[in-house]
Amino acid sequence: MAKKKSQENKTENKDMAIRDELITDIRDLIEESRSRVSVEVNAALTMLNWHIGKRIDRDILKGDRAEYGREIVSTLSRELQIDYGKGFSKKNIWRIIQFSRVFPDKEIVVTLSRELSWSHFLALIPLKKPFQRQFYAEMCRLEGWSVRTLREKIDSMLYERTAISKKPQELAEKELSNLREKDRLAPDLVLKDPYVLDFLELSDHYLEKDLEDSILRELEEYLLELGAGFTFICRQKRIQIDNDDFYIDLLFYNRKLNRLIAMDLKLGKFKAEYKGQMELYLRWLAKNEQGDNEKTPLGIILCAGKKHEQIELLELDSSGIHVAEYLTVLPPKKVLENRLHRAIEKARSRSED
Repeated sequence: MAKKKSQENKTENKDMAIRDELITDIRDLIEESRSRVSVEVNAALTMLNWHIGKRIDRDILKGDRAEYGREIVSTLSRELQIDYGKGFSKKNIWRIIQFSRVFPDKEIVVTLSRELSWSHFLALIPLKKPFQRQFYAEMCRLEGWSVRTLREKIDSMLYERTAISKKPQELAEKELSNLREKDRLAPDLVLKDPYVLDFLELSDHYLEKDLEDSILRELEEYLLELGAGFTFICRQKRIQIDNDDFYIDLLFYNRKLNRLIAMDLKLGKFKAEYKGQMELYLRWLAKNEQGDNEKTPLGIILCAGKKHEQIELLELDSSGIHVAEYLTVLPPKKVLENRLHRAIEKARSRSED
């Protein structure tokens, strides 16, 4: 009798396992189908808006018909709202027209529309500089940012803080083109200056160890600030050379760049001697830690201040070393904006000399 009962329990358990597996598989199919339909609907909506905007701009608003065109847009809005609702208000139609103007290349829009929603594009439209807009669009596509995250990146002036904003236009466009066409992410699209570390909530007086401890406590936020692909490996990485011990403050791996990233934290302004120290770390890592298919390690020296002429004369870029400031208190946006624009102009003027 007990044996029969045991056999019935086994059969019942097996049936329950089959049922649970079936339910899970069907749920997965439904979610996958919903996601696919959502992507297709979004892409169709984006392309519809692009075609509408392009048609109105080309046929109605160009040339001597501009004033007449504005009247037509108002009439068109009233007619379309009757049939299709508030999505075609006059304000929204002007946004659609602006969308087709700031994204004139249909093929680029087709590609982006597979990853970005119409709400993403609405966040990108107000940006004034075409390259700035392209940067956010491609990084959003690559990293899968939500609309909220995209807006936060724009508000934190990510583009202006990224190394590529300070490069000559021709070189910057080449690197962005490689990202768009080959998904090849260059270090200049990842490395920033300054890094905003206000979330660490440091007191007015702190030591390098306090900075390091705070970073590790807020590691998730810190990785988000560092950008695409960063993974934490260890702190105080011990390396031994000629029986002397050296310690790398923080060691990361970047999946997008396919290389190790050594980070040194400094409380004061940049000093020329920091270069030799970081070069030693990078060469040791290349010799002892770099994988067969990995690229050469990079170094980030994070300082409370920079000395631009020294950094330029030391030609740190050619050594794979990036020097950046960190801000423990976020200044007013206008102050940060002016500071970053001055830094961009100085960097570009130096590169043109």
